[in-house]
Amino acid sequence: MKTRGKWYVLVFALVVLARTAVAQSVPEHSVARKWNEVYLTAIRNDLARPVVHARNLYHSAAAMYDAWSLINRSGSPALMGRTRPGYRLRIDPATVPDYPDKSAASREAISYAAYRLLLHRYRDAPGFKLIARQADQLMTELGFDPQVITENFVAEGPAALGNYIAAEIIAYGTTDGANERRLYENDGYPAPGNPPLVLGNPLSILEVENPNRWQPLAFPGVVIDQSGNILDGNVPGFLGATWGKVDPFAIPESAKTISTDQFPTPAQSPVYHDPGPPPFFNPTDTAEFNFYRWNFETVLKWSSHLDPADGVLWDISPGARGNIPDALPRTPAEYRAFYKQHEGGQPGTGRAVNPVTGLPYPPNVVPRGDYTRVLAEFWADGPQSETPPGHWFSILNTVMDHPLFERKLYGQGPDLPALEYDVKIYLALGGAMHDAAITAWSIKGKYDYVRPITAIRYLAVRGQATVVDHPLYEPTGIRLDPGFIELVDSAHEVVNTTIGMTVKARAWIGNVFIDDPDLEQAGVDWINPTVWEPYQRPTFVTPNFAGYISGHSTFSAAAATVLESLTGSPYFPGGVGEFVADKNEFLVFEEGPSQDIVLQWATYQDAAAETSLSRIWGGIHPPVDDIPGRRIGRIVGQDAVRHADSLFAGTIALPAPLPRPAYELSVFPNPAGNGQIVTVEVFRQDPLDGPLRVYNGLGQLIASTEVVRSQARIEVFDWPPGIYFLQLGDGGVTGKLQVR
Repeated sequence: MKTRGKWYVLVFALVVLARTAVAQSVPEHSVARKWNEVYLTAIRNDLARPVVHARNLYHSAAAMYDAWSLINRSGSPALMGRTRPGYRLRIDPATVPDYPDKSAASREAISYAAYRLLLHRYRDAPGFKLIARQADQLMTELGFDPQVITENFVAEGPAALGNYIAAEIIAYGTTDGANERRLYENDGYPAPGNPPLVLGNPLSILEVENPNRWQPLAFPGVVIDQSGNILDGNVPGFLGATWGKVDPFAIPESAKTISTDQFPTPAQSPVYHDPGPPPFFNPTDTAEFNFYRWNFETVLKWSSHLDPADGVLWDISPGARGNIPDALPRTPAEYRAFYKQHEGGQPGTGRAVNPVTGLPYPPNVVPRGDYTRVLAEFWADGPQSETPPGHWFSILNTVMDHPLFERKLYGQGPDLPALEYDVKIYLALGGAMHDAAITAWSIKGKYDYVRPITAIRYLAVRGQATVVDHPLYEPTGIRLDPGFIELVDSAHEVVNTTIGMTVKARAWIGNVFIDDPDLEQAGVDWINPTVWEPYQRPTFVTPNFAGYISGHSTFSAAAATVLESLTGSPYFPGGVGEFVADKNEFLVFEEGPSQDIVLQWATYQDAAAETSLSRIWGGIHPPVDDIPGRRIGRIVGQDAVRHADSLFAGTIALPAPLPRPAYELSVFPNPAGNGQIVTVEVFRQDPLDGPLRVYNGLGQLIASTEVVRSQARIEVFDWPPGIYFLQLGDGGVTGKLQVR
């Protein structure tokens, strides 16, 4: 079984410097870093849901930062004490005890906050047992007892503060617009604009009703997501279609518009940084229609670049690639000049020297077909299926392990303690990933744009639009381009003979020709484009959400903007970042690469731009999905940095704290599912005992137990979903519990 490669960020202090020279001992990781690694493990063992994981990474980062901020009386909390839409995360910072050992208290509170939130958010993950085991193991290694469940931080220790922070963020998460209580289902999204494309039936492309709209895919067998999980059913629905309703971190109100037009997202849904519509299949507007075709024809032509035996060699070192122009294309003419449709790639002058060493970057010449395939797989969901938001946290963690890395906030001042630096940069990056998801998916939901697998097949099945006197000429079909898309005279000219034998295209021939991806390679040949497929797994093919705009481009541009700002340098430590893809080991979709491939980037933005190209070579996005994502991602990252900086400086004041009642029941977890144990605590400095009764909505007694030293536990067993009322003693102290 193949395993993905590992990150290596190396330093070229001298041209002859051995890689092992930088393999110095890594300092002890902070507790925030340790918990972030557990969250990345959780993502790898959950469904591939980038919007959900971006939200979890942000909320976990906010929980850790807020625990540190409250204990150290530094800056302003990100969530605690604030009023968010639908919820007030209650805390009065003045009631947080002044712990004599703030470092130890921070470690403890952060751990309990991260632990409780993790177990709640990933309780339905396919790999929850492994996730919980790793979380319990870390708690044990840190010397903390997972059974400590008190939230009474006024009277108890830092563990109670961590539990309380987690409980408040969990409660807030039921109101923030993500629809967590219903497992993130879309709220009001209409039926797809096209019937499913049946992957086992080439004729189903003829059933497309609107070539501008997203089309779900119907798989002939099981559907396995990018994390290797089997999904229910064989037609995955649109993931995150109404994610624009989710409460953001730092997106300004001025960036929000409300969808009121004919597009699929329900009316009155927020859309952030709306870039306007993509080009549509609109034959009445020749310029728009030709731009539509150019975008998807580019994806098809780049599919021909996935052959390592075609003799094309590229220097992929930072001296030859990267450093693209700041001005991104806006007009169709600028797009055509930016993307090299025949040879592949984008403009970029590279860099003459490494700014850290002052020496030229050594050449790194590799087969183009290996480089493009490694890119498509490396950036698809991260080397270990962390999805794009988690992938950038992985990159950040590796960067911070580099021997030359300095924990200077914005690259200025003294080195900060590891914990302080980590909670701050995690908050900024987590907030940016969360806002990138909200922004990109709000646009995806509004425009519901078609993916290449539908558009390419649809254009090809209509016929060719170049030779007018040909019997199968169709002006709204696909255009010919010698060496890439040509007329076909005989079925023997292509490897897959099915319907629509009008043209042939030079492209990756597809998974149907691979029996064992560990040993076999499909390769590139002349195919019938009416059955073209992207370079992806046969059980995945294309993500189950609309294309425009690219989430990968948005996530990556935002992350690169945060990293270059918070680290104080646009460059990776030492002037170069690297990833090694081992020969015939790294690729998962098919055998390869044919030799060791070392991806290299000088700057974070260079890496982000390469992410965007990977999605075109992977057959997932056309250029028009990419560029708005890059542009918007940078804005999202800048806003996240500004907001995080204001929190660090303490310039965003908290509202006046709400008065706390004399008694209050704290219920955790809430909501709860059948089979769970619910902990009820009386929030008061002196213990309060007595009987605790649970009533349903009809006032019927459901359960009763005793409160001992202000705490009680109730097992939710075979209770119908709904709201239940808790009462301590003869009245006066009440609470609510929602059962899912």
